[in-house]
Amino acid sequence: MSFFKKIFSKEKKETLDKGLEKTKSSFLDKLGKAVAGKSKVDDDVLDNLEEVLVSSDVGVDTTLKIIKRIEARVAKDKYLGTSELNVILREEIAGLLSETNTGDATKFDIPEQKEPYVIMVVGVNGVGKTTTIGKLAHQFKQAGKKVVLGAADTFRAAAIDQLQVWADRTEVPLVKQSMGSDPASVAFDTLESAVTQGADVVIIDTAGRLHNKVNLMNELTKVKRVMQKVIPNTPDEVLLVLDGSTGQNAFEQAKQFTAATEVTSLAVTKLDGTAKGGVVIGISDQFKIPVKYIGVGEGIEDLQVFNKHEFVDSFFN
Repeated sequence: MSFFKKIFSKEKKETLDKGLEKTKSSFLDKLGKAVAGKSKVDDDVLDNLEEVLVSSDVGVDTTLKIIKRIEARVAKDKYLGTSELNVILREEIAGLLSETNTGDATKFDIPEQKEPYVIMVVGVNGVGKTTTIGKLAHQFKQAGKKVVLGAADTFRAAAIDQLQVWADRTEVPLVKQSMGSDPASVAFDTLESAVTQGADVVIIDTAGRLHNKVNLMNELTKVKRVMQKVIPNTPDEVLLVLDGSTGQNAFEQAKQFTAATEVTSLAVTKLDGTAKGGVVIGISDQFKIPVKYIGVGEGIEDLQVFNKHEFVDSFFN
């Protein structure tokens, strides 16, 4: 069907397929066992399918939503065969993803505007936040954009040093201060520098601490407020980076950060090393925030724009 037409280049699609291989193999293996010996989709098959989805880190609420939709289809067709279950699941998951991920991105791009497009990146330490920023900088630069980075995670010296490594690697300027400096001050300087340089994209790193939600909320609010002194109504995007390999823990992180600030997009990393790729489906559905990027490998090119068509195709193919 046309929904699943190929969009990515062959090379990008192969990278995506390879990155989701563990998830796909685990899921399809469990699905095969769930329908073994059955010719018709009945209550037993649906119970088994529910267990498959939950164990694949799709999440309980999203799983129940999918099961309910399949039950409705079974009610219409009393003789729905298990051989059709793969196709039905594919369609229902694609439909869920379409509710939140309305765009069909195939490349790294930003809206055309006079001021620099500002992305504030949030997420706990260890999820691949700095690496994601570096890979984003590379991709935007490859797309012909002028990029400036800001090291506003001033609570860890390592965070500043790691971002400097990526700035050097991608050959983009980094605005930084010493460890312990005011994060809002770094963000302010970054935007002033970006405006002076005529930058297209600004990516601001922020501290990944969750031990005190109130402090985190106050800090992120202050960073936003100070940045708006340079460019009104900024940031254009608040990107939450989540580690897909942590499964249900990623749900908890999303809950904490969406409570602390207005998150507008998601990047789910480390999908290549896990069988928990179903977490992308659950998080997108439960938080109603579009997944914008996924990490499917360690290479600098292995951060991809999230395209629901290609994701579902790789998940089930």
